[in-house]
Amino acid sequence: MLDYITDILRDYPALALFLTVGLGFVVGRIRIGHFSLGSVTSVLIIGVIVGQLDIPMSGPLKTVFFMMFLFSIGYSVGPNFFKSLRGQGLKQVIFAVLMSLMCFGATLLMAHIMSYTKGETVGLFAGSQTCSSLIGVGSEAISKLPLPDAVKNKEIDIIPVCYAVTYIFGTLGTVILLGNFGPKLLGGLDKVKRETAALEETMSDNAWLKDPANFNVRRPVSFRAYRLTANYFCIPHTVAEAESYLLRHGIPVYIGRVCHDGEILTPDPSYILRPGDEVVLCGRLHFMLRINNVVGPEVDNPELLTYPVHRIPVRIASTSEFVGKPLHNVIVAPFMRAVSVRDIERGGSHLRFDPTMELRKGDILTIVGSQDAVSEAVPKLGHAERPTTASDIMFMGLAIFIGGFLGALSFWIEGVPVSLGTSGGALVAGIIFGWLRSKRPSIGYIPPAALWLMNNLGLNVFIAVVGIEAAPSFFSGLQSIGWMLFVVGAVCTTIPLLFGLWLGHKVFRFPAAITLGCCAGTRTCTASLGAVQDTIGSTIPAMAYTVTYAVSNLLLVIWGMMTVALV
Repeated sequence: MLDYITDILRDYPALALFLTVGLGFVVGRIRIGHFSLGSVTSVLIIGVIVGQLDIPMSGPLKTVFFMMFLFSIGYSVGPNFFKSLRGQGLKQVIFAVLMSLMCFGATLLMAHIMSYTKGETVGLFAGSQTCSSLIGVGSEAISKLPLPDAVKNKEIDIIPVCYAVTYIFGTLGTVILLGNFGPKLLGGLDKVKRETAALEETMSDNAWLKDPANFNVRRPVSFRAYRLTANYFCIPHTVAEAESYLLRHGIPVYIGRVCHDGEILTPDPSYILRPGDEVVLCGRLHFMLRINNVVGPEVDNPELLTYPVHRIPVRIASTSEFVGKPLHNVIVAPFMRAVSVRDIERGGSHLRFDPTMELRKGDILTIVGSQDAVSEAVPKLGHAERPTTASDIMFMGLAIFIGGFLGALSFWIEGVPVSLGTSGGALVAGIIFGWLRSKRPSIGYIPPAALWLMNNLGLNVFIAVVGIEAAPSFFSGLQSIGWMLFVVGAVCTTIPLLFGLWLGHKVFRFPAAITLGCCAGTRTCTASLGAVQDTIGSTIPAMAYTVTYAVSNLLLVIWGMMTVALV
């Protein structure tokens, strides 16, 4: 039976690949406290086990998925990467540069002391610094060296072996050092919690909304039904007259639907309202709170209130007549009669609703109303960022091609060919095109769910192929390296972390939560971020994690290529 299964997996390597990824994710979900192996390490281990069956794998398959993974990383962090170069984020950028240099230096020093080869050093670097992408970057760099194929294959095969041995402490050690000892080294857990609580009071943090199981109970724009019984409505009035009357009372709302003698319709401004009609009034919530005494009692009419409306984010264009004008001008514009402004976003942050605020190019107004009314309003404001589940495949394909093509080009320094490689090119392309998408939102949209799939499937398929291909030489390689590599990896993990805690606390004088987030981000270790947040009871560290993660992802790839050149 076992031979029969083995023959099927050899004849259909794709089945072995999916088996490896699936079982890897199962093992990766097993948690002991804050620690788990994670999907990457688990997929690698399962790949090594499955690979003992001597299953052939396609070379291009590995490269395709790895470039897809790197592009998704760059695309995700692109906007924040360039934003981090301004303001307070610049300090976090410098922190990430210095700490990643320490990661690089510590690895090179220990590799020199232990006389490790290029492949061993790349695996040590990737595992001890929990940077899985270095496996691909280092392998590609070694494959271009002017060495015999047998030597290059030996060096490339040893990389995942060294990675697997050192990644265990790279993750677990980071979790323990930052989550357990980090707050103690920064003044004690109680002090860190008090400082973080004070910091939270000055910030607005809605990270909990990223969980699709959560939603905000407050609805800025409200649709409510009323019966027209107030004195003003004792005689008939047109919809336009009624809306003008409400506006004079400081209530800028519009009438969306009318129920007259059991008949429900969508009125135009000339429609005549009669006493006792039930109407749907639409507007911002704080205006609706004052409406009962002016209109009449609120009623529950499910049929009247059951109808679709559009909610579309609109980015203010540079050509819009409202740039530099107060928001009030938009609210009272004739084309906004059946449209409400739900919220305003600027630079990734939601702003307090203030009709006197001056609009700027690039501000995003989320407008709500009927399809026809919203369609009329959008071109007068800018362009719509219409919600969609479709990815811009043209943008993604050409971006990866351009980045990979330019990365493949080499230039020579003292007779040594230097290039980013197709993988490094894909990462840089992701950063640049991700930033471009934030500036030109009409192109290059990739939904978060699709980006998550590209990231996780891309990396884990690559790692699965690496494990399966390297499996036949795994145990012989481990025997030749020795378990001392685990100790060396622990040293390479610990020294940069202690340096980072000292650097953030004593040199940059970051708040403790920011220091811990910067260290987790520079280490690109999401597990440690979760441990830190659980320990101090705050999501503040995630704010620093984003900037340093973006910078470190790029720098570690560069250091990985330099490792191959320097060892």
